[in-house]
Amino acid sequence: MCLAVPSKILEIQDDRAKADFGGVHRTISLQLMPDVRVGDYVLVHTGFAIGKVDPGEARLTLELVSKMGDLSPSRLLELGRRSEK
Repeated sequence: MCLAVPSKILEIQDDRAKADFGGVHRTISLQLMPDVRVGDYVLVHTGFAIGKVDPGEARLTLELVSKMGDLSPSRLLELGRRSEK
């Protein structure tokens, strides 16, 4: 299963960033997206930012995901980590 989740970049240090996944904060890699800036929304797959996302679309996606109950952003991250094993 492939899963990419939109997140907002909160802080950047070198090629890593703190990202907000609808209230859940994780450290991600920016190695594939070095032009990302604080405040940008990106799609994250397996811990890597893989593309920029329109802020409105990112917020809408996160709202829809949160309405799915068990598929809240934190649950999606957990499912993604399980699929990496």
